[in-house]
Amino acid sequence: MRIAVTGAAGFVGSAVVAAARARGWEVHPLTRREWDVAAGPLPGPPAVDAVVHAAAAVTDWADPVRVWAANLHGTRHVAATFPGVRLVHLSTASVYDPFVPTVDAPESAGPAARHLTAYGASKAAAERLLAGRPETVVLRPHAVYGRGDPTLLPRILGAVRGRTLVVAGDGGARHTLTAVGTLAEACLLGCTGPPGTYNVGDAEPVTLDAALGGLLAARGIDARIRHLPRRAAWGLAGVAEAVACALRRPDPPRLTRYAVSQLGTERTLDLTAARTRLHLDPAPTSFAGADDW
Repeated sequence: MRIAVTGAAGFVGSAVVAAARARGWEVHPLTRREWDVAAGPLPGPPAVDAVVHAAAAVTDWADPVRVWAANLHGTRHVAATFPGVRLVHLSTASVYDPFVPTVDAPESAGPAARHLTAYGASKAAAERLLAGRPETVVLRPHAVYGRGDPTLLPRILGAVRGRTLVVAGDGGARHTLTAVGTLAEACLLGCTGPPGTYNVGDAEPVTLDAALGGLLAARGIDARIRHLPRRAAWGLAGVAEAVACALRRPDPPRLTRYAVSQLGTERTLDLTAARTRLHLDPAPTSFAGADDW
């Protein structure tokens, strides 16, 4: 099997490259050095059987122009570069409606028409762009974690103050998390499995408190989780965003409305399609070895 991987130096892309090579596949890693997908199609692309498109701007706090260029136009350029080739597109569960709970969401629930961020909106637009394209697999993970995580773990650890971590909601909201190894396996299965859209995640949901408590414990961090009512958190997040924008801060505030919508509300996915059609067998959520992340 010959595959190309965009975003091959990134969190998910590098995991896909490692998993494919471990399987004995021929891999053509395409990092931003070789190809900035936002700039246009790639001249003289490698001959491959499939391409895993992992390159993206994964952020809820960045210049929207850059986010749209990477996530929508970049996807258009990848599709144009590899016409007629199996395309495994890394999307996100953020394409579902952020204003209502996502409870065992089937793939048919998205992409939604409204979004809080350019990230969710651009990823939804990229899915619509690929709709009807033959030989396309779309994967929708939620809260990807694991070794090399540049987003979720740093944000959680950055929110710890002293020995306290304040989170939106009552901590009981259930979440489908996604181990990066499980997502990499789904990508490889997508290279040969039936075309379609698939939710991807760990075997069973976990509550927010269980997830955060397990992560902190695995890293040896003695912090107490305190809860902020969701409505109050939403209002504070709006103020924090306004201040950050006024001061033109490049980094997101500790609390954003996107974070409140994602963590303070149930976000669980129906994995039936991935299990039955891709034959994905996800493991339970585990933070073993999290001290090495």
